Amino acid sequence: MGIAAFLSVVRSDGRARLLAAGAGLLGVGAFAPFTVFWLAWLSWGALFLLVSRAPSPRAAAWRGFAFGLAQFLGGVSWVYVSLHDVGGMPLPVAALATLALCAYMALYPMAAAWSARRLDFSDKVSWRSACLFAASWVLAEWARGWVLTGFPWLALGYSQSPPSPLAGLAPLLGVYGVSLASALLGAWGALAVVGRQRLPGLLVLLLLGLGAGLGLVQWTAPVGEPLRVALLQGNIPQDLKWEPERFLDSLTTYVGLARDNPADLTVLPETAVPALYDQLPPEFIADLKALAARRGGDLLLGVPVADESSGERRYYNSAIGFGASPQQSYSKAHLVPFGEFVPPGFRWFLDLMHMPMSDFSSGGGRQPTLALAGQQIAPNICYEDVFGGEIIHALPRATLLVNLSNTAWFGHSLAQPQHLQIAQLRALETGRPMLRATNTGMTAVVAPDGRVQAVLPPFTRGALVAEVRGYQGLTPFARTGNTVALFLATLLLAAGALARRRETQ
Repeated sequence: MGIAAFLSVVRSDGRARLLAAGAGLLGVGAFAPFTVFWLAWLSWGALFLLVSRAPSPRAAAWRGFAFGLAQFLGGVSWVYVSLHDVGGMPLPVAALATLALCAYMALYPMAAAWSARRLDFSDKVSWRSACLFAASWVLAEWARGWVLTGFPWLALGYSQSPPSPLAGLAPLLGVYGVSLASALLGAWGALAVVGRQRLPGLLVLLLLGLGAGLGLVQWTAPVGEPLRVALLQGNIPQDLKWEPERFLDSLTTYVGLARDNPADLTVLPETAVPALYDQLPPEFIADLKALAARRGGDLLLGVPVADESSGERRYYNSAIGFGASPQQSYSKAHLVPFGEFVPPGFRWFLDLMHMPMSDFSSGGGRQPTLALAGQQIAPNICYEDVFGGEIIHALPRATLLVNLSNTAWFGHSLAQPQHLQIAQLRALETGRPMLRATNTGMTAVVAPDGRVQAVLPPFTRGALVAEVRGYQGLTPFARTGNTVALFLATLLLAAGALARRRETQ
């Protein structure tokens, strides 16, 4: 099919929006649990053609909105599960809230499509059009990652976790750099196939070869002796976890798992037990400490903490480390709106859900690493690991990354495998193993090359016991963060716009 034939198909703007929505839904298949990474190239390639051939920037914007709305409705449907199935919110309110969130996130693809078409005002579609499209997409995606505290879920680059050849770019450019490469590859591929242009085809091969080649580079090196870790997965349903009569069950579950799986480092998930740390029975803490220290090891416990040192009582979502080492703690810094703190004017929204402990304080950024089990550990709690630019603050001191999560809030949905895929990119970006201890899944060990070394089946009770090593050194991304990817996107945007203006003069 040539460009002229394609134009005849999408002449109707309504039909083009339907095609864009279909492409957005198709793109969900590139992410976990489906992980058909090349579907992203097809999906974003189709969006590129639809945007670049829109009759106006306004038409392009609505095509981008349709794409984004379909993608997020399909990919983050777990928001509805969290609100209604687990949180108990009335169905109409939960459905409306999910739709509103997805529509808000679709504004970013809408802005990217408008920008790309606004700058690409020539009738000739070329490799420069692809540069404008990819750069606009990445800058909008980056903005989505920090505006209103940020929601970077389903960033395009996450779809390129191993075995995608583009995963090799992550240690240099981070997830947004991989997003840029993926969008370019999709757009260039569309030009090569639909437009039958030779140069874009060559650029596709070059980009794939570059990513595959860089994937062979070892940016960091192991340090110290191998470490035996036990990551505990209690699998306690969220709707039962906070019932008083289940309190003892939570305690005995984790003590039993720790006792049966001795390790140098034992990790329990986020809010593993339904009580504040100072409310826990002393014998429970003593048992855990003794079990951890029997191998000269340590334990990391996810537990809410109350603190009155500031003159008022504040609550923190924390991880407490103890055992053979002195007691240390980390408190979650990047909180989730509605889940962990209440935005002004939205208390009524939280009252519709059965969500205990939903008003935490931030622990602050750049907290010290925890010296446990002979390693320097950088904890991150649940949603924090979606912010790669913040995770690198613990480097180069940190030798291990440890994520503690309670994903029981999302039920049997796409959230658990998607979250594990995010952890794969964090391991790649930092050149560090990522250990994940979760309540219901996915409890896993991710190697520094981004591959999943071991994983427990979700919604089962057990311990993942594995041997890992700490790593030292810095990847290029750990040194520069998102700066290089954003610079490249800005450069492509400026160069593409300038080239377009020169063509029309």
